[in-house]
Amino acid sequence: MSLPPGPHRSLPGQCYLGWQYATLHPDPGPPPRRPVPPEKEQLSAAWLAAQRREENLISRPLKLTCAAAVAIALVFVICVASGWVPGIVAAPVIVACAVAGGLSGYAIWQGERALRARVAAERLRVERFRTDQESRLFAWQTEHARQVRDWQARQLAYESQKRWYAVSLPAGIDRVDVAGGTLSGWSALLTMAAAHQLAAGGEVTVLDLSGGAVAAELVTVARDAGVGPAVWVLPADLPRLDFVASLDAGELADVLALSVSVAEERESTRDLAVDSAILERVMGVLDHGGGVRLASVAAALRALAQVGDPRADMASGLLTEREVSEISTLYGQGATDRVVLERALGIESLLRKLAATGSEPVLIPRSRLRVVALDKRVGTLSAKILGSFVVTALTHLIGQAPAGQPWRHTFILLGAERLRGDVLDRITDVCENSRSGLVLAYRSIPPQVRQRLGRGNAAVAFMRLGNAEDAKAASEQIGTEHRFVLSQLTETVGTSVTDTTGVSYTSTVGASSAETAGRSDSESTSRGGGYSRSSESSFLPFGGSGSRSAQTGTSWGTSESDSLTAGISTSTAWGVSTTLAAGDSQSLAQALQRSREFLVEASELQRLPPTAMILSYATAGGRQVFLADANPAIGGLAVATMTPLAEAGQLRPAAPDNQGTQDADAAALQPNVGPPSARLDWRKR
Repeated sequence: MSLPPGPHRSLPGQCYLGWQYATLHPDPGPPPRRPVPPEKEQLSAAWLAAQRREENLISRPLKLTCAAAVAIALVFVICVASGWVPGIVAAPVIVACAVAGGLSGYAIWQGERALRARVAAERLRVERFRTDQESRLFAWQTEHARQVRDWQARQLAYESQKRWYAVSLPAGIDRVDVAGGTLSGWSALLTMAAAHQLAAGGEVTVLDLSGGAVAAELVTVARDAGVGPAVWVLPADLPRLDFVASLDAGELADVLALSVSVAEERESTRDLAVDSAILERVMGVLDHGGGVRLASVAAALRALAQVGDPRADMASGLLTEREVSEISTLYGQGATDRVVLERALGIESLLRKLAATGSEPVLIPRSRLRVVALDKRVGTLSAKILGSFVVTALTHLIGQAPAGQPWRHTFILLGAERLRGDVLDRITDVCENSRSGLVLAYRSIPPQVRQRLGRGNAAVAFMRLGNAEDAKAASEQIGTEHRFVLSQLTETVGTSVTDTTGVSYTSTVGASSAETAGRSDSESTSRGGGYSRSSESSFLPFGGSGSRSAQTGTSWGTSESDSLTAGISTSTAWGVSTTLAAGDSQSLAQALQRSREFLVEASELQRLPPTAMILSYATAGGRQVFLADANPAIGGLAVATMTPLAEAGQLRPAAPDNQGTQDADAAALQPNVGPPSARLDWRKR
């Protein structure tokens, strides 16, 4: 009996991180050996000859006596008949010879009878022993047939069992911290987690700060499956990133102040409060008829810091004469204070990199997959300010939403080690309160990350760690007493897929790709004139129409396909490599063999395959630590199931050890007793 197959679809509200290899049914080994019939027991000719020889030796004197008596008797009879010897003399001799011959003959007959009795007894013993041999042989063959049926059942269960079980997080885990990993490993993990979330009808937001186009394969899979992704590539798509539409002046001031403090590495609460107050007062002066524009905020800060000619900003429409006048008197005599001037100038120097945000809003349909990524050509300072701005703005957006089903919306942040500790704390707290799933991926483990790794209701996934100190810290946190076994498939596929260094994102929100990004199964559009601006951002992961325009208003509904996993095997490098490694039954059998066994040591963590990860989380029964493979293409193998290993272990049937099961399986599983032996048919000869 084989393990009942688990569900082959993703379940809503669950986060799938990879696959765990296990064989619930052990290899039954070779089939039972067939009982060999013993040598045929038969009457020994040598024994018969020995008995005859012995009897001849015993009866030889008797035979000689009998022969001599007969000969003497015949001689005297002839002599009496010839008259040579008188009858009265010959009679006693003849009688004596007759008596001697009779006694000898009787003794010989008794010896022959005793010999026949011994031979008959031996024949009876041989027959009885042969009958006992037959009965024992029949019993052996019956037992062998039962053992063969049991072996066939175990062999069938072993061959048809699932080998890869989906790794899903238990209830209560609301965050996953990924420590280490290569770009290709992150790509596999991201595709695995996000594809199953989308297939279950969930929403996924990806923020890629790594600059390595980690989500490129996920975007391809989603697009092939009918889920039109929305991709922003920064800074080119800053004009079409409409975060500001969903933030009021106070929230926007907090976002900008925190973004500036992160870029300047200033962690003082006082400095943050001063920056927020300056920004809030400046934005209070600006005209909010068309919403707050960051370009206008930057221009107002220049006017406050008395940098440049404000008439240029007035000519470009960023400021009005009234606004310039109010800004010049905003702080009164304090405007000349060095603190205000320096802070206004410092904030403006950083915000000018964000000035284009939301300046060219585009109309895009709502997508369940949203990707914001930094271009790999972005400088260090720009990457820091852009990353902190997007994260802090998204933190406010998520905080506006009511709590929903756990992991219904998943936020995946790649390259989180670039963010400051308080920024990580804020996004963690907001996602926990809104019950949004959060995945934080760190390439390295700096001090601010080490303090927060696995804190709270979090699972920790350790992937390949290049730095020796990071690997040592990870091995100490996991525990060096654990021993794991790598699958050959994990080793083979991991070495065949390279990092995504040559891959780049393609924006879907630009004017040239707006029509492609708006692809859907069904679409209805209504247009009307007038100036309107929605308070909902198209990037919002919760509800809302996602409409925004400068001259017209537009609304539509879309329906998208949820079948994402089928395209992984053909649309990703992982799918192609996995198919090559396990394309046929022979290749699959080789790929499912164990590769090597290792202990949790720093050196081993530094040479893990790209998709291998050691997952650790706490449960009511204790901390669980096991090895998993994030390769999403494993789900396309026939030996993979979406049933977690813990549930599969509970469903495993008992060994076939009852007669009812044997009788039921007897018709389908005939005993294979092997080729007939030449000695098996001795009873028929």
